[in-house]
Amino acid sequence: MSIEVRDIQKRFGRFTAVDGVNLHFPEGKLTALLGPSGSGKTTLLRMIAGLEQADSGMVLFNGEDTTHVHVSRRGVGFVFQHYALFKHMTVFDNVAFGLTVKPRRERPAKAEIENRVHRLLQLVQLEWTANRYPSQLSGGQRQRIALARALATEPRVLLLDEPFGALDAKVRTELRRWLRRLHDEIHVTSIFVTHDQEEAVDVADKIVIMNHGRIEQEGSPEEVYDNPASPFVFDFLGQVNRFYGHIRQGQAEIGDWTLPSPEHAEVANAPAVAYVRPHELEVHPDSDPATGVSLAATLADITSLGATIRLELVAPESQEPIYSELSKEAFVQLNIQTGDTVWLRPKKARVFLQPRQRAAQAA
Repeated sequence: MSIEVRDIQKRFGRFTAVDGVNLHFPEGKLTALLGPSGSGKTTLLRMIAGLEQADSGMVLFNGEDTTHVHVSRRGVGFVFQHYALFKHMTVFDNVAFGLTVKPRRERPAKAEIENRVHRLLQLVQLEWTANRYPSQLSGGQRQRIALARALATEPRVLLLDEPFGALDAKVRTELRRWLRRLHDEIHVTSIFVTHDQEEAVDVADKIVIMNHGRIEQEGSPEEVYDNPASPFVFDFLGQVNRFYGHIRQGQAEIGDWTLPSPEHAEVANAPAVAYVRPHELEVHPDSDPATGVSLAATLADITSLGATIRLELVAPESQEPIYSELSKEAFVQLNIQTGDTVWLRPKKARVFLQPRQRAAQAA
């Protein structure tokens, strides 16, 4: 089951939650809607489910317009952040609920319901909990039961809204990997809302990054991380260093660095920012302008992160602290300490015009 949204828009009063979005969700794939709070991702998910009505635009399942089809007729399974299990029902009855409330002509026989529930409990590895109540389970177990309940009606589409947001970090990590393995078994088209960048990269086949109700970028986890389309995407997908300078005809001048910027070959002279991720910023004890090791910085702090060392540095070309991450072995070889002057070289950098210049260029 593929899903498509065309020019879909939703306002709440004067606030535009989703602003003319066009997206295609491939059949059998797990797509993450990623963005900060208020970016429109949950509203978009709820319109796909039929829990919210769009002001304009269309929702299509396998090319069929379902924009005005009632949620109960869309064949959607929905998993919420806070489980939404019935406290007075056993785990078995919670999973069976969607089947037992079907109209009589559509309701499976009692034996079929029992078989399906037990198969699902086996699938989520919690068959032993069938006669327990939600209060007797851990948060991670309750969320797996909620997922089993969503799958019981054999939905054409599975929608998950921040399903692990209420769990602690360790359980969240375990569950998202479990969800990935489960998805590889069942291959149901799934859409997963999260604000956690690591979660999206770890789980999804495709990531859609939203901001202010619009799509900033979409692609595979590798595409959006390695080739961010905008400063927002760069900032949102993990930590990044910003270095300020100018672009002159395809060359970004950042202090003593000269970085190629062929996409701005026609820019004569404009303020720009170079974005460099911490693990792509080399630190050297000596300067060598011939190889680009020429931007001086002061080592302000050293933090051990297990197998990785994080260095905090200060340089005039950045208006914020600069961070570099390297292995313990590489750090020991540098033989540096706080207060030392070191020199920096980016292994990879992406240069953007500053916002006012981008707006002028677009105009």
